Amino acid sequence: METFLYILIFTLIGSVASLIGGVILLYKEKIAIRVSHLLSAFAAGALLATAFLDLLPEGIAEAKNLYEETGVEINVFAWTVVGFLAFFVLERAIHWSHHHQIEEGEFKRIGPKAIIPLIMIGDSVHNFLDGVVIASTFMVSIPLGIVTSLAVAAHEIPQEIGDFGIMLHKGLKKGKVLVFNLLSALVAILGAVLAFWLGDSIESVVPVFLAIAAGFFIYIAAADLIPEIHNQEKKTMALTETLLLILGVVIVWLSIVFLEGFIAL
Repeated sequence: METFLYILIFTLIGSVASLIGGVILLYKEKIAIRVSHLLSAFAAGALLATAFLDLLPEGIAEAKNLYEETGVEINVFAWTVVGFLAFFVLERAIHWSHHHQIEEGEFKRIGPKAIIPLIMIGDSVHNFLDGVVIASTFMVSIPLGIVTSLAVAAHEIPQEIGDFGIMLHKGLKKGKVLVFNLLSALVAILGAVLAFWLGDSIESVVPVFLAIAAGFFIYIAAADLIPEIHNQEKKTMALTETLLLILGVVIVWLSIVFLEGFIAL
């Protein structure tokens, strides 16, 4: 029951936090866009660190335990590639990227009426997967779940700024934009509850979930967020974003060390 409460609390925190950037955009557009660029850099570092320093080591450890208990062998790195490719295919299939640009014309190939439903569908699928990932990691360990939840929240904030911006650009009223994104964010809780409810039935594939989650995080960082840093023409801003990426890695590493030590007490 304690694990379920952790899952609900941190999934809800991640869902609500993801809307902060969008709410700022509703009232302070210039500040929101600037925050979006900076948070994207930090989120890239946080996602990479979570994938390589937490999810993959835990996945390998779980796979080893599973092999010793049942003789079933799971190739964690192969499933990480599957996760990476799955996210690529998902984005290609719906013509939508998680880190949207607010500038006009990004969706030239898609009619204006189709953009908003595509964003809603893509965002909901993404949030559902976030919920599954958060629940799966908490079922492995509380520190892993907390670090993963923080990484999810970090990259969701700049994403929501993009979503809010596009919807406002297409003429939706502020109230509807907020409601649509709130409902989409709450889908994460559905994913988390479903993963927890399946519980023991997915225990044997937890290493697979961790590996796929690592693939998701690596893809988002490498394909969606890091290119934003390379596209920055101002040297000062580019340097700031580079330092923020490194800071994201450091903070996640320190969080892992602190939480593991704290839980062990």
